[in-house]
Amino acid sequence: MKPIPPYFTLKFLRWFCREDYLDEVEGDLIEIYEKQLIDSPAKAKWKFTWLVITHFRPDFIKAFNISQNSNTTAMIRHNLLLSIRNFKRYKGSFLINSIGLSTGLACALTIFLWVQDELKKDKFHANDKQLYQVLEHVNQGTGMITRQTTVGPMAKALANEMPEVQYAVTTTYEEKQTISIDRENYADAYGMHVSPDFFKLFSHELIHGKPEQVLIDKNSVVISESLAKQFFGSTEAAIGQHMTWQQHVDIKVSGVFKDIDKNSSSQFDFLLSFEKFWEANEWVQNWFNTMPRTYVLLYEGTNVNELNAKLKNIIKVKTDNQATHRSPFLTKYSDRYLYGGYENAVQSGGRIEYVNLFSIIAVFVLLIACINFMNLSTAKASRRLKEVGVKKAIGVNRKTLIFQYLSESITLSSIAMLIGLVLATLLLPQFNSITEKQLSLNFSFDLILGLISIVLFTGFLAGSYPALYLSGFDTATILKGKLNRATGELWTRKGLVVFQFTLSVVLIVSVLVVYKQIAFTHNKHLGYNKENIILIEEEGSISPANEALTNELNKIEGVIGAAGIEHNMAGANGGTYSVNWPGKDTEDRTEFTRTAVGYDMIELLEVEFEDGRPFSREHAADSFAIIFNQAAIDYMNIEDPVGKTVKLWGNERQIIGVVKNFHYQSFREEIKPLFFYLAPHRANYYMVKLETQNQDKALNNLQEFYQSHNPGFLFDYQFLDQEYEKQYRAEQRLSVISKYFAGITILISCLGLFGLAAFTAERRLKEIGIRKILGAGALKIITVLSKDFTLMVLTSLLISLPLSYFIAVRWLDGFAFSVDLNLWWFAFAGFSALIIAWITVGYQTLKAANVNPIECLKDE
Repeated sequence: MKPIPPYFTLKFLRWFCREDYLDEVEGDLIEIYEKQLIDSPAKAKWKFTWLVITHFRPDFIKAFNISQNSNTTAMIRHNLLLSIRNFKRYKGSFLINSIGLSTGLACALTIFLWVQDELKKDKFHANDKQLYQVLEHVNQGTGMITRQTTVGPMAKALANEMPEVQYAVTTTYEEKQTISIDRENYADAYGMHVSPDFFKLFSHELIHGKPEQVLIDKNSVVISESLAKQFFGSTEAAIGQHMTWQQHVDIKVSGVFKDIDKNSSSQFDFLLSFEKFWEANEWVQNWFNTMPRTYVLLYEGTNVNELNAKLKNIIKVKTDNQATHRSPFLTKYSDRYLYGGYENAVQSGGRIEYVNLFSIIAVFVLLIACINFMNLSTAKASRRLKEVGVKKAIGVNRKTLIFQYLSESITLSSIAMLIGLVLATLLLPQFNSITEKQLSLNFSFDLILGLISIVLFTGFLAGSYPALYLSGFDTATILKGKLNRATGELWTRKGLVVFQFTLSVVLIVSVLVVYKQIAFTHNKHLGYNKENIILIEEEGSISPANEALTNELNKIEGVIGAAGIEHNMAGANGGTYSVNWPGKDTEDRTEFTRTAVGYDMIELLEVEFEDGRPFSREHAADSFAIIFNQAAIDYMNIEDPVGKTVKLWGNERQIIGVVKNFHYQSFREEIKPLFFYLAPHRANYYMVKLETQNQDKALNNLQEFYQSHNPGFLFDYQFLDQEYEKQYRAEQRLSVISKYFAGITILISCLGLFGLAAFTAERRLKEIGIRKILGAGALKIITVLSKDFTLMVLTSLLISLPLSYFIAVRWLDGFAFSVDLNLWWFAFAGFSALIIAWITVGYQTLKAANVNPIECLKDE
């Protein structure tokens, strides 16, 4: 049976084309639709409609029942001409409307591009519907946490024991590493170890190599197109070539993949075999340690809930009931990017919250721009009432008038969209810089459809009220000049302004609160000193385990001190459940953050001690000692802890010190139990403290030292304070974007208030003239005209201040440590809104106050 093309497309053709023409092209239409169903089933209807319009356009013009000389075409041309004449006649209103609408549309378009990009993340994989990731709920006794890390054997167990699983893959996380040719031509690139079936799950296109073969050899590497061209000049030349990983492991190029799609949340430059990683790290082979990530491809029709029920106890079974606190489960891979937030084992948001927030803001900004159009259109209504009256008197019906004003609105919306496109193009580089995106105005079918939808939505929304309002007056009443000012109309207009300023004040408060919270995270003392410290990751011969190397580092000019540490002190660190103390509950699974350090690290960070001492070379037994933070001591409820012993990984360790609580994680997190233990061989970083005045010289000296001791590796470092700030990247983006949104909203709201002031001043010209004749001065007139606007803004403050307080409290609840809300911030926001309103209204009221009273009365 032949597929039937979309109903609405055929309806469109029946409305506008001759029946005999439809019979002629019916075969072609079905053929086009069949092709679209094969090429892109999800978008077949839209693409078919677009192709029909573009492909048959010349024939449609000939086949249309209406000709260019028909009444309909003439009416459209007439309305367009009237619109252009009105734009020229009322230049001020046209300019204000254009600025308001184009700014609102540019804002909405930019957010549309960002939202579209966010929603597309990880959706491009061909196996999207069956592609899942394994996560773990971990019961800590005091609550549940959810994490992406899994055990190393998970993928093999799922592939072998779960018939619902077609393929299962294990990967490490993306990490910057050195890759080279002959240990000379080298570069730092992001790579990870993955299972052989990686390309069967993920749709990363291979230019050379077969998905089932490229990672079978444990010594193989698959590199990106860019990396292949950088090292070998072309992708073809790369195949079969030998390379070196981390300057000591020989690998062979078995495949080349296209550069990773920007819509992928995982970005990497090369892939190594996970089997190699498995052999080199015995700890990854058991069911207790976690670090890798696991992904599965399910067979079509699999009931995921039933599979999760089977998966829940797999770790418990594999560990003979030793690890009963961890519950693996599957979540759809492409949902993980937007819905990655979990609270006590319940999905509780993630990046989707920002998508929803910015979508709402875009709608509000566009809505405010439309409100301005309504206000300004009705403000100039009295000038066009005679036009309406005359048209009605000569027989023009209301539908025609509505069509005229909607045409005018859509025309203005189209002009504003063109200006908005220019503004969006100019703003995109800055917006990309803030959001770290690569957005561009590629005029795809979806974007064009979106633009048309926005123009029509804006045009109808902005023009609906003026069209209905102007066309609804009685002819005789208009021509006699006896119009009744409806109370509903007045309150509607005032309500719209109240709505505008309510949103403006909420945004002003939001900007203040976000700014203050970020300032709080920057300025609050963390409990350690992060300034002038750089991180150098262990690589090649650079190892904190080498005491002689550490001594050489300490002697470099400009270096105050250097020591090794396991983690970078900025974000989540490794943890363990294997801390035991007298009186511990057997069901307690609280995770203690573990931090391996070398000598002098605690002193270098200037962490303060509550009691006891740091590790010392003078005490040989410190290799079996432990230092807790105060949160850990409080949790274990140990009195006079120094000198007492606890068990770590089954071995006794003596507590030699207790440090004051310090922030090693984001301020969103409570300070958790932590311990330091002396293990330079486990350190992954060197922390090097530099002299404040000679940083550049010290860095140059360090680079020379690095290149002499670690040839073939790039000297790569990060400042600790910058790594710390990365934890608040989302808040920093929100702060900057909120400033722009607040500014745009205030600008558009002021335009709306300006329009209402013009409307009011025009309506009250006779009153102003009489007041001036009776002796009222300019100040009195300004006061009288400004009174209503002041009341409107004050009303918006009564609504917005409690609302903004509620929103601020909800947002700050996401932080364990947050700034205290200050009533002065709300007072500042309210006062700012009032001043902005007075300034905006001031021009119109001053202009009205200085008008000649004779002109006012003569006009009546």
